[in-house]
Amino acid sequence: MTTSRRGLPPAIEEAPVQVAPVLAASAQHAGKVYGSGETAVTALDDVSLDLPSGQFTAIMGPSGSGKSTLMHCLAGLDTLTSGQALVGGTDLATLSDRERTILRRDRLGFVFQAFNLLPTLTAEENITLPVDLAGRSPEQGWLDIVVAKLNLADRLRHRPAELSGGQQQRVAVARALITRPDVVFADEPTGALDRKAGIELLRFLRSVVDDLGQTVVMVTHDPGAAAYADRVVFLVDGRIVEQIGDPTRERILEIMGRLGD
Repeated sequence: MTTSRRGLPPAIEEAPVQVAPVLAASAQHAGKVYGSGETAVTALDDVSLDLPSGQFTAIMGPSGSGKSTLMHCLAGLDTLTSGQALVGGTDLATLSDRERTILRRDRLGFVFQAFNLLPTLTAEENITLPVDLAGRSPEQGWLDIVVAKLNLADRLRHRPAELSGGQQQRVAVARALITRPDVVFADEPTGALDRKAGIELLRFLRSVVDDLGQTVVMVTHDPGAAAYADRVVFLVDGRIVEQIGDPTRERILEIMGRLGD
């Protein structure tokens, strides 16, 4: 066998180094049971899922499949009955209630169907609220980038009542991004928007992943919305039954039909 100048066979020397992806969050053998005895309901049944940094993941499934429960447990809004939910390398079960609250404030972002903006604050004040509550000043350079990315520069002095639904949701997205979170969790973020505003929001979520390197996890019923993701994870009866990369609306619809959604 011939060897290289470093004494290694060429096939070994030239083999690419496989680097494990950095995980923004993960679930390891996650279980969640509500109630006990005959009334017990299993919402999550031994779910393991890795969420690599810088990716857009959509979670889908029929009503009652466990998708919102999974997101809430990963985000520290609910606790698991068994297994682990981790943000980065932090096991959420090891944190006190106060530590979990601080982690959600500083390392996670949230976008919900309801915009949850404070009506007495301007758009800019709503955006910077998480860092204000932490007693810090917003990083002006990052604030400028987020505002520009979401086309909000001319709306910063407006209060929520003076904004359209789409503009309010973009303010909510900017608020979710202001701390440069490990993960942005979005729960049916287009549910209260018309089609045009919904498409616009999904494009913004896609762009914050591609251009700003953020990690987005979105729960949705909408195959068109899920098609903006890098990967779609399907749950049925609390278990992951299928995952696909580079999804299309047609492929998602085919799987949903097969799963009975």
